[in-house]
Amino acid sequence: MAPKLLYLILRRLLRPAAPRLTLSSDSRIRALEERIRELEERNGELEVKVLVLEKEVQILKRKHPRPKLGIWDKILLTTLIRELPRADWKVFFFSPATLIRWHKEAVARKWTFRHRRGPGRPPIDPEVAALICRMARENASWGYPRIKGECLKLGIRVSPTSIKKVLRQAGIPPAPRRQGPSWSEFIRSQAEWIYSCDFFTVETAFLRTLYVFFFVHVGTRRLRIVGVTSNPDGDWVTQCARNLFLQGDLDNVRFLIRDRDSKFTRSFDEVFRSEGARVIKAPIRSPKANAFAERVVGTIRREVTDRMLLLGRRHTLWVMRRFERHYNEGRPHRGLELRPPAQVANGARLPDASAPVPKIRRKDVLGGLIHEYEAVAA
Repeated sequence: MAPKLLYLILRRLLRPAAPRLTLSSDSRIRALEERIRELEERNGELEVKVLVLEKEVQILKRKHPRPKLGIWDKILLTTLIRELPRADWKVFFFSPATLIRWHKEAVARKWTFRHRRGPGRPPIDPEVAALICRMARENASWGYPRIKGECLKLGIRVSPTSIKKVLRQAGIPPAPRRQGPSWSEFIRSQAEWIYSCDFFTVETAFLRTLYVFFFVHVGTRRLRIVGVTSNPDGDWVTQCARNLFLQGDLDNVRFLIRDRDSKFTRSFDEVFRSEGARVIKAPIRSPKANAFAERVVGTIRREVTDRMLLLGRRHTLWVMRRFERHYNEGRPHRGLELRPPAQVANGARLPDASAPVPKIRRKDVLGGLIHEYEAVAA
């Protein structure tokens, strides 16, 4: 019944009365009708299903891109195509050349064996390879023999050829063609002689604006609150710089980074030039050029001024000096391997992590606004 029903549906849909059909379309319809009659005579429902599937494949070929076949799809299609006569190969969406290429890939996979490591030089330890890459990155002028000598000092035997192989795999070129120090490395090497200064404002409880003047040592991140005033003119700023030199707080300064604020007058710059220091002015509206000072301002606002009310100049100066002591002696810094600036300046090391946990005591700063923790002596 199914072939007869399909035939009637096609006769109803494809009547000769349709004026838009061309001669070629009529010939195709007649060929299709003749094939349906043959199927009716043979009563082959299976062949009718195959005919419908072939038409669906043709439609999918027109609307969808060529699908990507996996290895098992290729093997299955290669095996099934042998069961069909060559005249029926057109139902597949690949050419005979593609079939031959798949067969070659299957043969290649059949004769491909896993590589078995035989006798020879053992591989380099990953820790040794990491050490070699670290030496090459931290010392741009070191060649392969120089790195080999450093490894021998540490009791590690490795040949220059192996060092070359490790660096090539890591993408590190030979010594003459390596890049120079990065900006962070350059600043770190010069940070011992660099200071930065800036102002930030504080609004008191009575809406009075105060200006806080501070210096920060780039090498150790050590903070120095110079003064607090409501009228920071050029004479006051210059006198603050003289006081710092008289107290010995700026003995090792060679470079001073400041912005182009009008409060920094020529007399202020002359104080540093007379001590052999060079004043570097940041570009206009470029706070990132004075990033160390800006980071200190953000820290003070987040931890102090945004969390308490300041009454006046004396109260603000006392709070800033107390936070300065906490900042330098008790606050860890990410740029200093989570150590306070005082430990970095004194060369102190962190306690041994393998030691037992001692008894801890909490120390309140600024009335409990900030907490410090220290070990209690046994």
